[in-house]
Amino acid sequence: MIIYSCHGAAKQVTGSCHLVTCNDRRVLIDCGMFQGSDEVERANAEPFGFDPAGIDALLLTHAHLDHCGRIPLLVSQGFRGRIITTAATRELARVVMLDSAGLQEEEARRAQRRNRRGEEVTPPLYTLDEALQALDFFGPDVGYDETVPVVEGVTARFLDAGHILGSASILLQLDDGKRQRRMLFSGDLGNPGRPILRDPTPAPPADYVVMESTYGDRPHRSVPDSVDEMYQAIRDTVNRRGNVVIPTFALERTQEILYYLHRGIASGAIPPHVRVFLDSPMAISATEIFRRHRECFDQRFLDELQHGDPFAMPGLHFTRETAESMAINNVDGGAIILAGSGMCNGGRVRHHLKHNLWRERSSVVFVGYAAEGTLARRIIDGAASVRVFNEEIPVRAQVWTINGFSAHADQPSLLAWLGDAPRRKVFLVHGEYDRGMQAMQDVLTGQGVNCQLPGLHEPIRID
Repeated sequence: MIIYSCHGAAKQVTGSCHLVTCNDRRVLIDCGMFQGSDEVERANAEPFGFDPAGIDALLLTHAHLDHCGRIPLLVSQGFRGRIITTAATRELARVVMLDSAGLQEEEARRAQRRNRRGEEVTPPLYTLDEALQALDFFGPDVGYDETVPVVEGVTARFLDAGHILGSASILLQLDDGKRQRRMLFSGDLGNPGRPILRDPTPAPPADYVVMESTYGDRPHRSVPDSVDEMYQAIRDTVNRRGNVVIPTFALERTQEILYYLHRGIASGAIPPHVRVFLDSPMAISATEIFRRHRECFDQRFLDELQHGDPFAMPGLHFTRETAESMAINNVDGGAIILAGSGMCNGGRVRHHLKHNLWRERSSVVFVGYAAEGTLARRIIDGAASVRVFNEEIPVRAQVWTINGFSAHADQPSLLAWLGDAPRRKVFLVHGEYDRGMQAMQDVLTGQGVNCQLPGLHEPIRID
């Protein structure tokens, strides 16, 4: 018997976690963190919906926090299997999980310092030691298009998903002794035509497909138009002697924005005297990892590497240390500040928002997805003021929302990836229920595709 169940990203965007049971062996695909409002994030401490000690192997599609962020918790609760992924994902996941653990420990310490009534303080979801322990279970690395045995009756083939460095879709070959089925997990699919990574490998034939639907309801704006708008935002802000704050995701988005800033300064589209601060230790580490994994790069980008470092530019400062980050607040204007997190629900970007949101001269440029309930979403939706570090900050800076930089495939690209090969069923996950998911379900159903939106922890028999 083959059973599939979804334990995260079911009728919501984050927390990706999928379980396939075959021959009483249990294989997990991703184990991500829920992100968004406080209510959403409280789900991280709730039971997984399965026994972590009973999981035989974990296949990791990529290193974003909402796909790998609960792996240390899984290990601390008894998981002792192998974690199989690409080399680039393994390196990035190390950075992401250690950063997450550090932030959680710091938040717990901050809450303890503010605790005036002797109330119980919520402990971190996991510690740095537990994140380090989780790293012991990674290996062996797998290459793209390589088929690897997972457990009895299950093999996996990793396909380039083009989303972030090392990202993969995973094709499972399942054999329970009575039937054989091919089940494809899209992971997060990249937006074709981006400058650094290859386009996603189209979906191979499969009986069942578990597909993301983040932007299943709309097409993206073109990348050239988005780049031009970002350059315009920077020029306008620098001309009025303000700072540009760009909340960025440390993986892929930061490197892509650095690439376009490099090109903008070289071409004159951005004033040459601007100072660029990459204020994210995780993004700095991720950029160094990028330089080591050329096997993931698009050929055009490989060609550019022959002529110099496309992530470098005059006036670029990497700020790892806290004191260096704090010093940026003394820059009165003419700075571009890239800092995490992209949804502004953690990280150093909140300090820069605190010092720039109230300034009419400054701008905040959003270049990525912002989930419901996050600080980024409240600013994007037009809040007159927002709370940052327990202080109400008026929003007077100009706010730009530029959607064409998304690392996720849009609706046309999702449909093109899926293709028109016959499928027994498509399961839609990882999307806003009343937007991307339902819109994609309507389109697929109209094309005659059997389409289902799994519920959380709902067991589904694969016939």
